[in-house]
Amino acid sequence: MAGATTAPRGNPGPGPAARKAAGSPKPAEAPKSSRGTGPQGPGRRLRRGPVLASLAAAVLLAAGGTWALYGSSWLRVEKVTAAGTDVLSPEQVLAAAAVPVGAPLAGVDTDEIENRVRSRLPRIDSVDVVRAWPHGIGLKVTERKPVLLIEKDTGFLEVDASGVRFDTVAKAPPGVPVLELNARQSPSARRFDEERLLHEAVLVAGSLPAPVAKETLQVTVGSYDSVVLELTGSRTVAWGSGELGDAKGRALSALLKAAPKARHFDVSVPTAPAVSGS
Repeated sequence: MAGATTAPRGNPGPGPAARKAAGSPKPAEAPKSSRGTGPQGPGRRLRRGPVLASLAAAVLLAAGGTWALYGSSWLRVEKVTAAGTDVLSPEQVLAAAAVPVGAPLAGVDTDEIENRVRSRLPRIDSVDVVRAWPHGIGLKVTERKPVLLIEKDTGFLEVDASGVRFDTVAKAPPGVPVLELNARQSPSARRFDEERLLHEAVLVAGSLPAPVAKETLQVTVGSYDSVVLELTGSRTVAWGSGELGDAKGRALSALLKAAPKARHFDVSVPTAPAVSGS
């Protein structure tokens, strides 16, 4: 009887526990390809195409727009108009403006045109220069309005409400009073020179209500606080200084309506006006 065979038939290797203790190797990772879809991959290069095309189109569009504005014959000055004149004529304004006809409309210097008009025509108070696309330039002017006249040998010097002496005319325009300075004997003559007295006269003339201004023939300044108006019909008004002009104007308008036959009006203190000679 044969004995039990004790020798193993082959080497089955370590058991599960041993294999666990020793650790099993991890599966090998596939190498990363440098030609994948990362930052340097073909996807990135594909996205650059539309961006470059858009930039090129924008550059071409900008270049074309610049050429259309400045290089082509499409948008050039062909017509210049002037409006808002009263004493002056539109032709005088256009001549002073000297807008370069045929120049690119976008390149016209509107500030330079405004400066030319105002320097060459002192009667002009303001100028609004606008581009009227595609071929026009429009000039909207505002003329100065005289509120006082200073008599000169050659005519009458016009003064506006800001005290600007802007033009000399041969004939006095209707409804504008003439200044008469008579302050040489005044005690305040040393303190208030002619320029200051002219300023007071302008304040008075500029604050007169329109109906009263039309009836005012002369503004006589005897001193800083002694301004007298001469109205039509041999009527006089003691105005006082140039202060409280609006209140004095309202008081005088009321007195002229309340006492139409009066010959002398005093509004130097507008809260206590007076009349006499009725």
